[in-house]
Amino acid sequence: MKIALLALLGLALGTLGGAALGIGAGLAWVEIFKTTNFEGYSGMLVFFTFMPIGAAIGGIAGALLFGVIAIKDTAIAVERQPDR
Repeated sequence: MKIALLALLGLALGTLGGAALGIGAGLAWVEIFKTTNFEGYSGMLVFFTFMPIGAAIGGIAGALLFGVIAIKDTAIAVERQPDR
């Protein structure tokens, strides 16, 4: 159960991080390649292309990373053991 929960945590964190990196990459693309801003085209390009791709890649990578870490570490202390 710990592995599944950590994979879901990785999915959530990876999605947020990937979306942020996707926005950054999209803004860099718009500036480097001088994309036109006619009727908000550059904004739609960033938020409808780069952000979802970054979120998908980040979510998958985060889930895999956290899942592999959880599988390899068998002694993850999720709850404290009571003192005797």
